[in-house]
Amino acid sequence: MAELTEQEQFLVNEYFQLWKEAGVEDLAGPGQRPQRTSRKKTRPTDPQRQVRTLEDVQSWLGDCRRCRLCEGRHNIVFGTGNPQAKLMFVGEGPGADEDARGEPFVGRAGQLLTKIIEAMKLQRGEVYIANVVKCRPPKNRAPLPDEIDNCLPFLRKQIEIIQPTWIVALGLYAANTLTGHSGPISSLRGRFHPLSWDPSRSVMPTYHPAYLLRNPAAKKIVWEDMKQVKAKLG
Repeated sequence: MAELTEQEQFLVNEYFQLWKEAGVEDLAGPGQRPQRTSRKKTRPTDPQRQVRTLEDVQSWLGDCRRCRLCEGRHNIVFGTGNPQAKLMFVGEGPGADEDARGEPFVGRAGQLLTKIIEAMKLQRGEVYIANVVKCRPPKNRAPLPDEIDNCLPFLRKQIEIIQPTWIVALGLYAANTLTGHSGPISSLRGRFHPLSWDPSRSVMPTYHPAYLLRNPAAKKIVWEDMKQVKAKLG
């Protein structure tokens, strides 16, 4: 192989230098063997594996834009209460008052829920309260299936972290989501069901407090359900 002239060698060196500056490190110069750089294969990180606290869940949720509910919301309503609660209440979705304050069950229905909790000889701060969806559906309509699907991973993670033994599902959509059963709330309430993805936890479906405001006679039925929960708590 003929030796390169000084000018040719200079041009070759310039050529390789340009590639190195562009980030290519495995080019071989004249008379050299190519050097292979080891590249580690990386797998996509599952965000759920990095979530260990409720604060982590909130960071994962972020300024959520995963479904259409973000378009009309004022605040994401994450959840509130004791992060180690044995009893958790799960509603369907935030209303106008909750959307304004960013806290679940703070309107008239929330005031009634607080009275129910206190009648069970508990304080609101001793339980944890959340919703199936974390943004207010327009005009307080029921959450749609794809909206529930987008929000459910966050609720599941909340339950996994809090580890409540007993969960009260407030209203039809919370009951269907948590038990995995369809059908009217009247056929689901009054007895415990296993949590659909974790049978070690029990769900008591009952009427939503907003329903009780419209139908006061149903308060007695809800109290019968809550007495069963209270008896389990001891």
